[in-house]
Amino acid sequence: MRTICLYFEIHQIIHLKRYRFFDIGNDHYYYDDYANEAGINDVAERSYIPTLSALIEMVTNSKGAFKVALSISGVALEQLEIHAPAVLDLLHTLNDTGCCEFLAEPYSHGLSSLVNEACFKEEVLRQRNKIKELFGKTPKVFRNSSLIYSNEIGAMVAEMGFKGVLTEGARHILGWKSPHYVYQCASDSNLKLLLRDYKLSDDISLRFSNSEWNEYPLFADKYIGWIEAFPVEEQVFNIFMEMGSIGMMQPLSSNILEFLKALPACAAEKGITFSTPSEIIGKLKAISPLEVTYPLSWTDEERDTSCWLGNVMQREAFNKLYSVAERVQLCQDRRIKQDWDYLQASNNFRFMTTKDTVIQVNRGIYDSAFDAFTNYMNILGDFIKRVNALYPMDIDNEELNSLLITIRNQEEEIAELHGENEKLEKKLKKAKNEHKSDSAKKVKADKK
Repeated sequence: MRTICLYFEIHQIIHLKRYRFFDIGNDHYYYDDYANEAGINDVAERSYIPTLSALIEMVTNSKGAFKVALSISGVALEQLEIHAPAVLDLLHTLNDTGCCEFLAEPYSHGLSSLVNEACFKEEVLRQRNKIKELFGKTPKVFRNSSLIYSNEIGAMVAEMGFKGVLTEGARHILGWKSPHYVYQCASDSNLKLLLRDYKLSDDISLRFSNSEWNEYPLFADKYIGWIEAFPVEEQVFNIFMEMGSIGMMQPLSSNILEFLKALPACAAEKGITFSTPSEIIGKLKAISPLEVTYPLSWTDEERDTSCWLGNVMQREAFNKLYSVAERVQLCQDRRIKQDWDYLQASNNFRFMTTKDTVIQVNRGIYDSAFDAFTNYMNILGDFIKRVNALYPMDIDNEELNSLLITIRNQEEEIAELHGENEKLEKKLKKAKNEHKSDSAKKVKADKK
């Protein structure tokens, strides 16, 4: 049976303020609070709240036949808790339907998977724990920032126990192959891959309201007809996009929500279902390994990492940031930890791009890529000074590694103890239930 896997990403940019060279050492607060609050309230009102309300309505009207997946960065969850709790309320309502799956991703929505395995794993586990804490569900499927993926990243994800990964169905990787099948990681056959159909996804997120598009206007029955027209053996259609594209890039006045709401009924008429990533991974076998030697993503025409690391400025900022990764890992200062999350966010490097892109980059306060680079490096200079004040550069790598090993061993011991504690609690609960059952049987027998 054919099925659609619909997935939305939620991430919120943390806006940096103007930070001059002479602020280094004097000002340790790097953020534009007004821009951050205004930005998240704007996207919540115009996109998140109406879109989530529509998704809940779709689940209700389809009597649970419609299903959706969401991935929310830890940074976005923090901002929603502070500035837009109404969005969290809707997320809880959608979660309570049982028709929504939450995915794991790096906490900062950053690029640590490209440079530092320890940082990457720590971020993913922290975001997974945040999802568990808020929604009571532990993610089993992973998606990286901007769907970044390679064989090496797949191996790290598999090692963390995930069963599947969402990534881009890039043409230069697939060649003649179709994205409408389940594939497997070339480095670990137990990890399954779901590939985004970028045309079907971009038809909604990029082209829906474009009156010059040759398929405009797009209606739900036409869209489902496109899916039905594919060869019958192609069974999985992965439609992945940012939730912000609904309402922001594609205005609500374009009737995009009415289009979405009509999809479940039109799909049902054609015998097409909706599934979560875990359901697809659990039901379908992978047809072959997918070899991805160099990292790919869902960004720009190249579908690679050049929009973040394509020029000298970006690579200089990126390498400088991760030069203190081990020291930050040792640090227990909450302000430094939070700044580390915000400075890792991929948009900081995106603002420095010099590429010609189809979608124009909104640089916010910055006049140019060089302006973005200069501001970021000033902030990074102050941040590194603070980190080095705690762990000076004259501490040699052997001493740092020794401290890191000790910390990791302690974390593993704590995790083992937590696991043992959970097992004991389950045994105790089972024993109590058995005791209650035996007591009830005894009371009944005494009455007889």
